[in-house]
Amino acid sequence: MPIRFAGLAQSPRRATPGRVRSRSSRLRSIFDGRPIWINALMVFCGYMAFIYLPWDLFVKPVADDHEVWFGILVSGWAAKAAEIPHWAVYAAGTFGFWRMRSWMWPWAAVYTAQIAVGMLVWNLREFEGAWAWIGGVGSFIPFAALTYALWKARSHFQRSV
Repeated sequence: MPIRFAGLAQSPRRATPGRVRSRSSRLRSIFDGRPIWINALMVFCGYMAFIYLPWDLFVKPVADDHEVWFGILVSGWAAKAAEIPHWAVYAAGTFGFWRMRSWMWPWAAVYTAQIAVGMLVWNLREFEGAWAWIGGVGSFIPFAALTYALWKARSHFQRSV
């Protein structure tokens, strides 16, 4: 169910043509019209695209850099190279969730499924015994649930091309 901010107190100036909207009403309009969990994904993608990945790529020392794709851990310069497609994915996710673009379905679900499988594979590769399975399945389940939710959210992404 989408969050509706229409019932909250709004400035009477909002309805007046030619007037500048308040900062809070502009902020509300960004998050209006989509479910809260999709808003959370949009904010996460924005954080990754505009704060974390630029820091990770340009500031973090190469020796400390690690990236995981499909459950395979890469380090050093390989990790720096792997950050570029991550950056593109999160930037596209931010824009796609913000504008609820139709191309986000099924690609958001496909990428999240890759994360779910990658979490399972990474745990099984990095750890041994029962803890590998506990950690792998424990991290697989939430991402698999998110994948399912994104897959079922097709109707939310039918609004635009």
